[in-house]
Amino acid sequence: MKPQANFLPFYLGLLALVCLVCVHAEDPYRNFNWVVTYGQISPLGTPQRGILINGQFPGPTIECETNDNVVVNVVNKLDEPFLVTWNGIKQRKTSWQDGVLGTNCPIPAGGQWTYHMQVKDQIGTFSYFASLGMHRAVGGFGGFNIQARPVIFVPYLKPVAEFTILVSDWWKSDHKTLRQRLDSGKALPKPAGLLINGSPRATSFTGQAGQRYLFRVSNVALTTSINFRIQGHTLQLVEVEGAHTLHESYESIDLHVGQSASLLVTLHAPAKGYYIVASTRFTKPVLTATGILHYAGSTVKPSLPLPIAPTYQVHWSMKQARTIRWNLTANAARPNPQGSFHYGTIPITRTVVLANSKATIGGKLRYAVNKVSHVNPPTPLKLADYFNIPGVFKLNSIKPTPPVGPAVQSPSVMGFTLHDFVEIVFQNNENSVQSWHLDGYDFWSVGFGGGQWNSTLRKKFYNLNDATSRYTVQVYPKSWSSILVSMDNKGMWNLRSANWPRQYLGQQLYARVWNDEKSLFTEYDIPQNALRCGKAK
Repeated sequence: MKPQANFLPFYLGLLALVCLVCVHAEDPYRNFNWVVTYGQISPLGTPQRGILINGQFPGPTIECETNDNVVVNVVNKLDEPFLVTWNGIKQRKTSWQDGVLGTNCPIPAGGQWTYHMQVKDQIGTFSYFASLGMHRAVGGFGGFNIQARPVIFVPYLKPVAEFTILVSDWWKSDHKTLRQRLDSGKALPKPAGLLINGSPRATSFTGQAGQRYLFRVSNVALTTSINFRIQGHTLQLVEVEGAHTLHESYESIDLHVGQSASLLVTLHAPAKGYYIVASTRFTKPVLTATGILHYAGSTVKPSLPLPIAPTYQVHWSMKQARTIRWNLTANAARPNPQGSFHYGTIPITRTVVLANSKATIGGKLRYAVNKVSHVNPPTPLKLADYFNIPGVFKLNSIKPTPPVGPAVQSPSVMGFTLHDFVEIVFQNNENSVQSWHLDGYDFWSVGFGGGQWNSTLRKKFYNLNDATSRYTVQVYPKSWSSILVSMDNKGMWNLRSANWPRQYLGQQLYARVWNDEKSLFTEYDIPQNALRCGKAK
């Protein structure tokens, strides 16, 4: 035994060295402290109460780098509960940080809570927004940009600067008035206007002639698809919602509710000012917001007319959507090519068909998915699942295909097995464009088509080679859209209509992704600072 004891200092020293290396190897932290308040704003010329973050409308942009730890302490100084969700951030193994009512207790009025998330293996253009009630109708949203690590090659010419653009529709009513209208069983009126970074016409950017700039554009509207364009300039699409794309060039590009894209723009035109334009799609009347792209050193103002764009043409939008392709040879957040994951060759474990619908329940307007209109119980679904609290929800309360019969109200939860490879078909039998978002994941948007989906359409319409991955997919009127998703992120995840009034009135569900193994390799434990509410107090 004595000779072994001589090695004890060596082992202790080695252990200390390993621990030291681990500490120094930890990914960087980005710390933010947000104070959420009311404040008077006048986006459309009418003073109204808005929601500000650190006094800003829109809120501050989060800038970070792949694998950074992002810590956001939110102080709620509103007169009601508040939550923030992070649109497109995967929250690997920790749905606890997702910031929606199915996974988190709200931050109470006068309280605070700290989000701790790692942007693990992600790059690209994202956003955040207030997720309770109709808060996001009056602010509480902003940009969330994740830069690639310097060691990872970016597959496009480096821009000299980046500009973040948030396009939102807008109402002149208070968020409580809008919420009361929905609660009373009435639909929202049409928006009163469209904004670019909180203004219908005051946003401006300045660039140098001959230089390249990256425009990170997000549609943070509640209800409205948009078309984006810059007068006299071509938009080169280089990234969509965390995935590098083939470099298609567009005169204008559609972005549906909840979608984001990165556009590379070279300032090659005569030195003057040019209009940046966002206009609504599939609406009457068409709403338009403008900004200005200034060439440095020039005082010449932009001139009319504004560049034209499609207004209602659905086929135009669907045709353009099919031109957006994954760049298979490009790296993303990791050094391996995006196309090294051959999604089109993976056997589908199960198929789920989800049909949206409008319903009247109890004399009030509701929206449903497969005839279930979701209601949030007082106890978040994730807390009830984690603590095995009975009576909160019933697993598989929603069917995997559209049933017959009337719509009902219930907590809506569908079960999936961890590592299932799932085909989800969104069937839209209504006359309006739908938009769907899945928290905790990205997925491959493999197909669009008119009419009713059936399995024979896979061969004709599916792109099983280079469809781009994304986190929000549009579904055109009287049409279907299909996605493929690897259910590799354990937790309770919100699958919702990105059209916010429809989400608020029930057009959403939760995907419970599960296996029986309790391991930190598949899911992290509940955070020590987790808020408790309902039966989980």
